[in-house]
Amino acid sequence: MCGIAGELRFDGQAPDLAALARMNAQQTRRGPDGGGVYAQGSQAWGHRRLKIMDLSESAQQPMFDPALGLGIVFNGAIYNHPELRRELEGKGYSFYSHGDTEVLLKAYHAWGEDFVARVNGMFAFALWERDSGRVLLGRDRLGIKPLYYAPIDGGLRFASALPALLAAGGVDTAIDPAALNYYLSFHAVVPAPHTLLAGVRKLAPGTLMRIEADGRRSERRFWSLEYARDAADEGRSFEEWTEVLLEALRGAVRRRLVADVPVGALLSGGVDSSLIVGLMAEAGVKELRTYNVGFEDVGGEKGNEFEYADIVAGEFGTVHERIFVPERELLTRLPEAVAAMNEPMVSHDCIGFYLLAEAVSRHTKVVQSGQGADEVFGGYHWYPKLAGSADPVADYLAAFRDRDFAEYSRVVGAQWQGVDASAAYVAASFNAPGADDPVEKALRLDTTVMLVDDPVKRVDNMTMAFGLEARVPFLDHELVELAARIPVRHKLAHGGKGVLKEAARKLIPAAVIDRPKGYFPVPALKYLQGPVLERVRDALSSRAARERGLFRQDYVDLLLADPSAHITPLRGSKLWQLGLLEWWLQTHLG
Repeated sequence: MCGIAGELRFDGQAPDLAALARMNAQQTRRGPDGGGVYAQGSQAWGHRRLKIMDLSESAQQPMFDPALGLGIVFNGAIYNHPELRRELEGKGYSFYSHGDTEVLLKAYHAWGEDFVARVNGMFAFALWERDSGRVLLGRDRLGIKPLYYAPIDGGLRFASALPALLAAGGVDTAIDPAALNYYLSFHAVVPAPHTLLAGVRKLAPGTLMRIEADGRRSERRFWSLEYARDAADEGRSFEEWTEVLLEALRGAVRRRLVADVPVGALLSGGVDSSLIVGLMAEAGVKELRTYNVGFEDVGGEKGNEFEYADIVAGEFGTVHERIFVPERELLTRLPEAVAAMNEPMVSHDCIGFYLLAEAVSRHTKVVQSGQGADEVFGGYHWYPKLAGSADPVADYLAAFRDRDFAEYSRVVGAQWQGVDASAAYVAASFNAPGADDPVEKALRLDTTVMLVDDPVKRVDNMTMAFGLEARVPFLDHELVELAARIPVRHKLAHGGKGVLKEAARKLIPAAVIDRPKGYFPVPALKYLQGPVLERVRDALSSRAARERGLFRQDYVDLLLADPSAHITPLRGSKLWQLGLLEWWLQTHLG
């Protein structure tokens, strides 16, 4: 796991190596174990390294193979790299390192751009051809690894972290009006290629971008998720599907054990993380380290699931660590979490994950984590509401969107008002081929977009702030494709995630499965109170906020008068959305 960066010039000028050094420096926490720069002609590449596979200097990046005339900077983990290496050796390729980076380099030489179809893993990479000057950027199918880019005068820069591009300078930091609408509609999700900044874009998941030496760019999707099944799939019984699914889960977890350092697990105490721990133990992981974070009980709301995590840890004999975070520490460390965000994220989990990652990184460099199960297997409350819907777009928006367009128009200043981008986005997604059932339309959107730019981005940002690599077996693309073949009725059974829960029942204690789903908001963020409320008030009343003019003052005053009265349909604070955005902009733009 690492941070990558680069500058490509199309005007005959030399790359700005000082700007590249600033990008590299900004991403040091993503890759604390080493760094490097490689420059040739009109192109320059930067890398920060977290040593997970091949701990030797042979796997240092940027990596260049003079015999092939190819170079690469890569962030991620390729789980099937040993199999690909053997296949390439059979074709006559020889290797000087033992990790996954060199495998990607030679796979591109052997198979061209289609090599990505053979890869199982999470990745963002830039490959370059010495002789042609062509560059290929790529991002994994489920967008687990980030990749941002920014056109500049005479060239283009890219990086793993948006703030790295800001550190380089020369970026248009005007607010993107469509992105602002997405942010305030989809609880901070801004779908690719947009970011909130007009001058920064992100490569969409499952996409390659080819950049010619003269600056011409073209993109193509190399993967999309389709919900289709044959007669055998449709006729397979619920019990048969649980067996098929459990075997696929075993494969997804086993693949994510490939590393030259021990692999631990984040154990929340819920079904998803507990199942991963059970599968890791079943796979023979010795002295498996597991971690659980909990907070104070506040106002009758429980702040942890320690007892359920303890049940699982005891069942499988893990080396388990409870990490208790007092609310005072949560709030005092919140500015650090905001600084660690590539883009503003309103989820209460951000600060919890940030502090969890800090504690975990003291003992472990790689963990498996349970994100994605709800989106892939139908665990959210809006899926049953969509079953048989005659108007799935309207029903999805009613359940999921934070505010309709009428309210949105009361939130933002006149210069930011325009089309209802969020409604148009959902409609376009639901009307695209590959998913006919209303529930599956929602599952596809949630899995390929909403998940990518909320839970997955959150986990990447907060773990990488401490050089911790998080692997997500529920987003193994082969598992996701299998899940798309499972009939909706099996996913919605037993109150949601029915087929997954039944598969889990074969491995983990029933007490963990037959219990309400836990969720632990930070009350000061959910209801906006105390020091956080004052910080939000200061941000929204600052000179920078007034000059930016994003929000109408009468709407801000309405929220400030009674923050707890203005909650979104998914139980988030409307005031926190506004305050966090302004806080993030002031943190990263000054």
